[in-house]
Amino acid sequence: MVHRPDERDDDLADLERRVLTTDGIETVVHVGGRGPAVLVLPEMPGISPDVARFARWVRDGGFAVWLPSLFGVDGAYPTTELGEPIIRRACVSREFRAFAGGGTSPVVDRLRALARVAHDECGGPGVGAVGMCFTGNFALTMLVEPAVVAAVVNHPSLPLDDPGGLELSEADATAVRDRVERDDLDVIGYRFDTDRWCTHARFAAYEALLGSRFDGRVLPGAVANPDPPPFFRDVVGTPHSVVTAHLVDEEGHPTVQARDEIIAYLRRRLLP
Repeated sequence: MVHRPDERDDDLADLERRVLTTDGIETVVHVGGRGPAVLVLPEMPGISPDVARFARWVRDGGFAVWLPSLFGVDGAYPTTELGEPIIRRACVSREFRAFAGGGTSPVVDRLRALARVAHDECGGPGVGAVGMCFTGNFALTMLVEPAVVAAVVNHPSLPLDDPGGLELSEADATAVRDRVERDDLDVIGYRFDTDRWCTHARFAAYEALLGSRFDGRVLPGAVANPDPPPFFRDVVGTPHSVVTAHLVDEEGHPTVQARDEIIAYLRRRLLP
C-alpha cells in the first residue's frame, strides 16, 4: 500500500514524535501538552485528522496527550483505498483479537507499559485511557495496570462477530471488575443508537460486568455527521465515531457535548 498525501492530511507537527521501547517493542507515540497523561488510542484506519483533533482537545483540556501509532498511516485522511487493507491486516495480526473467543488483544500489554512510562514522566494520580472503535475496549482492559485510573470506551467494535461480546479474557474480566470496586473507579462509554458495530448488546455486556460503575451514554444516530470521510461513509457505513469522524463541530451539538463530558470525566479522575 502506498499512501498518496492528501491536502486534508494532518502533519501532526504540533505534537512531538517519539519512539519508545517497552518490553523490547518500539512504539511511535505523538506527545503534546502538560499535566497528567491521557493515552488516546486511534480508531480504524489509524491516527486520522479527526483522531488528532480529538487528541488536541484533550491536550487543551489540561493534559499531556499520548497518541500511540498502532496501525495505519499517521495523520492520513481516511479514504476507502487506504483503510480497507489496514483492517484486513489488523484482523489477522497476532497483536489483535478481532473475533470472539480470542480474549484480550496482546497489544494491550504494550499499552499498559506505555501507561507506566507516561505516569512516571507526567505524574499526577494516574493515567487516563480513551479507546475508540477497534481499540475501544483496550481502554477497559488497561485498567488492570494500576497506573491507569480513568477509562473511556468509545463505540467499541470488537469482537467483530459477536455484538454482545467483550474483547477480553476471563482473567482480565475478573481483574477489571475487582479493580474498579477496590479502587472506586468508574468507566464511561459512548455510542450511537443506530450503530451496527457497537450495539445495545455490547453496552449491556459492559453493564453486566461492571454494574453501576459503567456509565454507557447513547446518542441518536440522527445527530451524527452526515458527511464523514470516505472510509466511514463507504466501509463503516453507519453512525459510529461519536467524537471523531461523526462529530459535528458546532456549539451545543450533542457530539460536542459528548466530547466535553469526556474531558470533564478525565478532569474529575486526573485533576482532583
